[in-house]
Amino acid sequence: MTHHETLRPKLVLSDLYDSQIVYTSRPSYVSNPWLEPEEHQSNFLTGRELLIAGDMPVIVHEACVTPKLDKLLELVGKEKPKQLYSFQDKKTYERLLQALAYDKGKKIYFQYVHDDSILTKAYYALDKDDFIALNNKAKIPLWTGGKYLPKRAVVSLEDFDSVVRQWEYPFVLKPGDDLPTAGGYGVIVVYNDEELEQAIQRVHQAADETEHMIIEQKIEAVANYCVQFACAQGEPIQYIGSAQQLTNDYGFYNGNENAQDVPPHVIEAGREIMKRGVELGFFGVAGFDLLVDKDDNVFAIDLNFRQNGSTNMLLLEPLLNQGYHKFFSYFAKGDNEHFFNTIYKYVAKGVLYPLSYYDGDWYESDKVNSRFGCIWHGKTRKEIEAYEREFLRELEAHQ
Repeated sequence: MTHHETLRPKLVLSDLYDSQIVYTSRPSYVSNPWLEPEEHQSNFLTGRELLIAGDMPVIVHEACVTPKLDKLLELVGKEKPKQLYSFQDKKTYERLLQALAYDKGKKIYFQYVHDDSILTKAYYALDKDDFIALNNKAKIPLWTGGKYLPKRAVVSLEDFDSVVRQWEYPFVLKPGDDLPTAGGYGVIVVYNDEELEQAIQRVHQAADETEHMIIEQKIEAVANYCVQFACAQGEPIQYIGSAQQLTNDYGFYNGNENAQDVPPHVIEAGREIMKRGVELGFFGVAGFDLLVDKDDNVFAIDLNFRQNGSTNMLLLEPLLNQGYHKFFSYFAKGDNEHFFNTIYKYVAKGVLYPLSYYDGDWYESDKVNSRFGCIWHGKTRKEIEAYEREFLRELEAHQ
């Protein structure tokens, strides 16, 4: 087992941002028809980057930093970051953002944009308009230089019904405006007539906030990479690694595994895209979803100019057992104590690396299931799959 205490991540967030910037990974409480994770999932996300924060201040929900997290981190020789700003709910979260900005003069580095009524754009560490443009799926051709594109069309909502019925299955639908999506939410894969009618209905349900839709050829991929880079302001671009995306047939995210022997032309395609973002003013971590087909062609299907689920796994690689790594999250199903004890057992075995723990028992009066973000790490995929099956059997035994 690796001696984690003596090793450091490839880089930490405080290497990329100055000391007056505070990080928040929570989606806004304001509704978005294409990104609707429920409240506890959004709160859970605030604990994900704690081990790669370094000295960067992080906004985090109180349920993510209870003594249970301390116990798990102690097993791998780590502690929570010192600079944490905690909140409990919508009111305290928004009040905290405003106090940090208006009273303390801090800039906020947002993982997801928030409404101007919560915080004006002057307090965004990264220019808000540029951040929105970089993450707008309709503008992907700008950041790829017109390369690496599947067949695609951006159509107005008025024309959508008639245009989409002319496409051959399978194809993918995505919002073509500024609203953020994540984890496959907001991406609709259509294989047949029945699914098309369901998709049309969903698109029209979002009509109040969506003016354009993207229709895109579904690529038959032999590999699905999230290729990631980091850049501080005025500094060279760093390639920090790639992960293989684990998704189902409908594009929903199921975690990541580390990718070895990534083709150089895939990395170079990602570097080209990162360079265009940096030229616009971007700094921080970005990850680009690049597919490779059977003919070795590269297709850019999503550009995330922000941290990705697998960023932790790539940056923490020096602290993990060499071999196979898998990033994933788990949810309790009623018995939070058994959930925690099972997790503790496998972290102690040295095959499960803790990233975050959302403690459902923090909610004393409500029954809330705990959540856990982690990295499996061992010599081979076969070994880790055996450990994970055993882990899941033990969890199910008391659910």
